[in-house]
Amino acid sequence: MATTKIHRLGILLLTLCLTSAKGSVKRSIDLSASHVLIPDIRLPTDVIPLDYELYIEPNLEEYTFTGIVKINLSWIKDARKISLHAHFDLTIDDRKIKLQKIIKNNGDNPTLFENITILRGDRLPRKTVYVLYLKETVKQGTEGLLEIPFEGGIWESAEGLFRGSYTNSATKETEEYLTTYMRPNNARRVFPCFDEPGVKVPFKVSIARPKEYTVLFNTPLEKTSEHSTLKDYVTDHFERTPAMSTFTFGFIISKLTKYKDAVINENSPSAPKIQIWSNQIDKSELKEIHARLFTVYNTIQDYLNVSVPLKKIDVVAVPGLTTVRPADNWGLLVLKESELLKKSYFSFAQELIYQWIGSWVTPYWWSDAHVNKALASFLASEIAIQIDGGMEFNGKYPMTLLYSLYYELSKRYPHSRITGMKQETVSFKTELVIRMLNFTLGKSTFHNGVRNFIADHHYKTFIGDDLWNMLTKQALSDKTLDGQYSITDIASSWITKDRLPVVNVQRNYETRSAMLQQKVYLRERPHDVPEQDKMLWWIPITLNRQDTLNFSECKPYVWINKTRQINISNLPESNQFIIINHEEIGPFPVNYDERNWNMLSNFLQTESGRTLIPTLTRAKLLHDAWNLAYAGDLSFATAFNMTLFMKFERNHIVWNPVFTFIDHIGRHIDMSAVHKKFEAYVTTLLAPLYEELGPENTPEEYWRTDLRSLAKTFLCRAGYRPCIEEAQKAYKVWQESSDPDHENPVPNQYICPVFKWGSIEEWEFGLQRVIQFPKSRVQSERTYLLKTLAGCPSQPEKINRLLDLTILQQNINFTENDIFLIFSMLTGGSSGYTTLFNFLSEHWVAIRERFANKTNLWDSLISSATGVFSTQKGYDMVKKLYEEHPGEFGSAQHIIEKSLRNIKEEAQWSDQNLPVIEKWLDNYLSQNNEKNQKFLEN
Repeated sequence: MATTKIHRLGILLLTLCLTSAKGSVKRSIDLSASHVLIPDIRLPTDVIPLDYELYIEPNLEEYTFTGIVKINLSWIKDARKISLHAHFDLTIDDRKIKLQKIIKNNGDNPTLFENITILRGDRLPRKTVYVLYLKETVKQGTEGLLEIPFEGGIWESAEGLFRGSYTNSATKETEEYLTTYMRPNNARRVFPCFDEPGVKVPFKVSIARPKEYTVLFNTPLEKTSEHSTLKDYVTDHFERTPAMSTFTFGFIISKLTKYKDAVINENSPSAPKIQIWSNQIDKSELKEIHARLFTVYNTIQDYLNVSVPLKKIDVVAVPGLTTVRPADNWGLLVLKESELLKKSYFSFAQELIYQWIGSWVTPYWWSDAHVNKALASFLASEIAIQIDGGMEFNGKYPMTLLYSLYYELSKRYPHSRITGMKQETVSFKTELVIRMLNFTLGKSTFHNGVRNFIADHHYKTFIGDDLWNMLTKQALSDKTLDGQYSITDIASSWITKDRLPVVNVQRNYETRSAMLQQKVYLRERPHDVPEQDKMLWWIPITLNRQDTLNFSECKPYVWINKTRQINISNLPESNQFIIINHEEIGPFPVNYDERNWNMLSNFLQTESGRTLIPTLTRAKLLHDAWNLAYAGDLSFATAFNMTLFMKFERNHIVWNPVFTFIDHIGRHIDMSAVHKKFEAYVTTLLAPLYEELGPENTPEEYWRTDLRSLAKTFLCRAGYRPCIEEAQKAYKVWQESSDPDHENPVPNQYICPVFKWGSIEEWEFGLQRVIQFPKSRVQSERTYLLKTLAGCPSQPEKINRLLDLTILQQNINFTENDIFLIFSMLTGGSSGYTTLFNFLSEHWVAIRERFANKTNLWDSLISSATGVFSTQKGYDMVKKLYEEHPGEFGSAQHIIEKSLRNIKEEAQWSDQNLPVIEKWLDNYLSQNNEKNQKFLEN
């Protein structure tokens, strides 16, 4: 158990650097969103571990385990108690705990031990903290040895030490395995420890196992010995680990087999051996996967200019593994077999890079985990792009990530329902900020800054500011950042807010200048976010101008340095456009004056224009225009003009956001008379694309399949006859089958068009399939069928039939969860929620009685029936219901009152925008009169 003086000194210096005399911890940017779901408290830092010696013995028959942990301790301050983590499910007998003071050896004399009396051990109330109370105070500078025996249970869920099983592909027998999942704070479920990411010390581990099993641990096997008492068991002793955090500790006990002996990485002999363990996966596939892993590892190593200090990395593919994400222990990756078989450069890079960033270099506390995750994810993307040019992303990085952030952070109450989403959002946003810095500082500066950051934190922990400070230092050295600027200030302005900005550009064409203003970007009305006037960002303004287009230049023309507005000059002539934030360099939309937007629209309608403006920038311009119009910051006429070039556009990356816009606007105007004209516009826009893509071919590029499927979905929704006829033809096969309840032969894409545009008989056939659905079939198929039965029809009689059956008749084949699902699906279109509203109004007394003791169902009904209207007509309908039943809404009183407030706001939006939309559509459809007249007559 001896620990080197150098290592002990490093631990002490690290602790003293991070802790003041009062025990306050150095903090990074304060993030309320970071890991709020971890119910934890900091341990006192008066006693810290220097290393662990751990023995674990699992019982695979009883699903329990026993063990002993020996911890070398050092007293940083005088203390009369020791606090460490131990989960409630871990059994500890304080009478068997031993604590000894280490007497320093002199010369050849052996180390001496002196017992320290423990009065008792106790747990803190409702905390997974175990406290040992000592008889006497132990002085600062003392070192000791703490020995704790423990017992625990093996879990079925992926927490701590858990078990699972799979079918052996060779013998067809069921095989069990045990493995660990320690993130974020589950090591305390397995053994008493200091379970905080900032505590990094070495481990010396021994694990007992049945002879027919294999144990894989963080480090290589050192030796195997016979078990002292169990003849069918042996004990594996593993090499001492480097200093590491408890959440990177891990092992797996299984009968999985290794894909050949590990080979030396020829491109990097110092790199660890990469070994794959699996359930007899085809050797040709394993050979390809092995090669991909080597390629990814070498690319990461080249990028970071250093190899991880490990002898091996075991990659273990477990069939049916129940973890949400892989267990990326240091030197041991345990993942689902399906994840390994994806052969994805990005997913391999994402897991391997945690060996450097996360395990070797570790966030000090969970509030800094978002920086770790964001940096690892961004670098994994860079690695994947470097290897295959980004083909794997199919053009969706970073747009899909960015657009989802735009929608979420522009709500009145972002991620108000899902706290976990808030943590993910912080990480995604931080990743986009890192991407922004990679562009604006220059890739060379960013690259060297990250390398220096890694080199400076080997075996250490970091806080977020450490990364930003290193990037600042590198940028100032390379002169890619003004001396008065700080990356810490820039990054914090983005990360500490649950919002994103929008930049408004108002050009003065006579003076060839422009005023740039920043404000909070809000789509969802009303725009009444508290203190929005105080929110300011550091925003890089990258500028492209029509007379000198250069989309490879990412250096900011100027920074908006947390001021409300700035002016820029020396812009092009009045007949030439400008583009700000090309390629989505920063995570913010840009709004222009109408004249600049129209010049952009006209330019994109030329072949040379579409060639000169890159794909991501074309997508961005389209996305920004529509979302700004939806938010009320841009005329819809201007936004619709930006779609005119789409009749020539065939790049799937530019088309992807179009479908979202069609969905958003289509649902919003669904109740108005304009909607029929909008569907005609959609048909005119999508039909040529769909017909040009033609029938499916095997094989073909993924993007063609994806684009064809999306086009078909929206054409079917808009009533495109060829699509509906194709769907009905496929559906008829099911109707005519001898046993329709045995299986559903109709592809999912055809179900909704039939239920929306087909006959009542076709819809009734689907209803009977739900009612008679066999329990032997996969229930998710029934759920999908019920969703489409409720959410797709445009005829009230279909919806009324379903509501009558489930609510008034209380058909026993429908559960309360089914009713919740029906209510939710009916909010997807005006036919659904209007019919639901009318059904509620007509059967008020019966429904009120039916849901008298079911407040959750009642509240859901009122919300779904009244909360989605967006016109004055809808407001009048809901207001009348409210006035006809005063005091009768019970628990849903606040819901209908909120609905009225929201509808009033949305009605104002409709009054303002629907005439503009209708005027533009009339003009557009008149120019495409022959095709659209046929559609409007259907």
